[in-house]
Amino acid sequence: MREVEVSRFVPAPPRTVERILTPATVVASEGSFTVRDVSDEGDGTHVTAGARGLELTLRFEERSDGLHYTQAGDAGPFDAMTTELTIRAENEGSRVTARSAVSLGLPVPALTDRLAAWKRRGELERLLDGVAEEAT
Repeated sequence: MREVEVSRFVPAPPRTVERILTPATVVASEGSFTVRDVSDEGDGTHVTAGARGLELTLRFEERSDGLHYTQAGDAGPFDAMTTELTIRAENEGSRVTARSAVSLGLPVPALTDRLAAWKRRGELERLLDGVAEEAT
């Protein structure tokens, strides 16, 4: 597994950022998948998303300082993927940090997981750019 971290200052209080970061807006803002369905299940909020013949479900859990989500089930591009979004007050605004660990489960993981982490970093940067834009 490869890990990636992206952090951004957002000039809005944590409560405003929390309202922006819903499971559906997180998936849509990352830009790789279109949200097809959102359902509240006993173990969290499930977002079904897809793109170009591929469909996956992400399971979101609210945390006291943000969100945690994983790819649920076997369908999807990753062998494993987890992401933590944390929001902390900073200088009359918020520091939003996204940490993700990804694995494709393919041969030559040193290369394939590195490519997956590179793509994941881009998704997280788009997410945080969207949060900053929405909050201002």
